[in-house]
Amino acid sequence: MKIITVSFDEKYAPEIKNIRSKVFTSEQNIDPNMDFDGQDHDAVHVLIRSDDKYVGTGRMLNDGHIGRLAVLKEYRGKGLGAEIIISLIKEARKNNLKRVYLGAQSHAITFYEKLGFSKHGKAYIEVNIEHVNMEKII
Repeated sequence: MKIITVSFDEKYAPEIKNIRSKVFTSEQNIDPNMDFDGQDHDAVHVLIRSDDKYVGTGRMLNDGHIGRLAVLKEYRGKGLGAEIIISLIKEARKNNLKRVYLGAQSHAITFYEKLGFSKHGKAYIEVNIEHVNMEKII
């Protein structure tokens, strides 16, 4: 397994798009226009490579907002999502951010709590999926 921090450029954008399209568009029926919201070029991205292909990704905006965490179905349950989040937190620390935050799909709350995130606020619906805001002070 290899984790790299990348930008959304001509080399890595197709890999990021491929993973997110499979997870969000195909599996979760999320409109690609909601996923690809125009903020990717301003974000730092993490890609995980396993078995000679990219299998997971996530991004963080300049203000510490983590999102678009996606791991291909056949690679889930192996700790790759946690590795993505840990890598993004390291990037946040490098940029002297004091906290990171995200909107967690309700089924993933426990996953984020194990990584030190806390819930705040009430649940809400986004792209027809229940979410809750979470944050981690770093």
